[in-house]
Amino acid sequence: MEEKFDPFVAEWFSCVKNPNFNLVEKCLKFAQILEYPDLNVDEYIQKIEEIGKTLKESISDVKNPTYLISMLNEHLFESLGFSGDDSDYFDPKNNFLNKVIDKKSGLPITISILYVEIAKFIGLDLKIVGFPSHILVKYNEEMILDPFYDGRLLDVDDLQDILDNNFDEQLKFKPDFLDEIEDEQILVRLARNLKNSYVQSFVYDKALRCVNMVLSIEPESPEDIRDKGILEERLHNSESALKYLNKYLEINPNAEDVDFILELIRSIKTKN
Repeated sequence: MEEKFDPFVAEWFSCVKNPNFNLVEKCLKFAQILEYPDLNVDEYIQKIEEIGKTLKESISDVKNPTYLISMLNEHLFESLGFSGDDSDYFDPKNNFLNKVIDKKSGLPITISILYVEIAKFIGLDLKIVGFPSHILVKYNEEMILDPFYDGRLLDVDDLQDILDNNFDEQLKFKPDFLDEIEDEQILVRLARNLKNSYVQSFVYDKALRCVNMVLSIEPESPEDIRDKGILEERLHNSESALKYLNKYLEINPNAEDVDFILELIRSIKTKN
């Protein structure tokens, strides 16, 4: 069966691949495409610039990175009141940079994007780290920072604690968890986060759109193929659900959730 053309997915794919947009612009376009068609991208870029310029004016000529990070943390988290949204983590708004700027709270990924961007105004070259389940930021290889929790400095024990909390103590820390990730990977991760938020809110049509956005970039991703099948089933699109669930089993025959997927396939066939 032919995939139905979705102009939102096509526009997002074009945006992600456009070298003329930086990460912040792509994040704001992501919000504009998905939820906020009247969003003025330039207005929010200006808001970020104002935050950055105010920080720059408040610091001395000292170029010590520890001092600069301390001032960045003080400005963003103490003076302006930004924070990670622990109370309503799965609120879809936490994935949209414009809403994060408006309400001054967000997810590890969106707070980190803002954090890294503001750091540029004081000459700090920070990198976003693709740590499993919780995006972090690093300065060179010597400082690992968690913008979700006010830019606190992390050691290896802290990193293992994050893994233990999110993976039920089943995942051990590896140094490559601290590798920098590229803009495209960040945007894919953002789309996956938003999918999870929509699923938590039972907004399955929008969750499916997010999966399609990811698959436009990573068409052979097993987990996203599986999730597309599951979401198609929840939206009562049986033919498409069977197609993607069977494709998932072909790609990943030894997956831990094989029994669940087989049962779901049987259930769909029984209903039809």
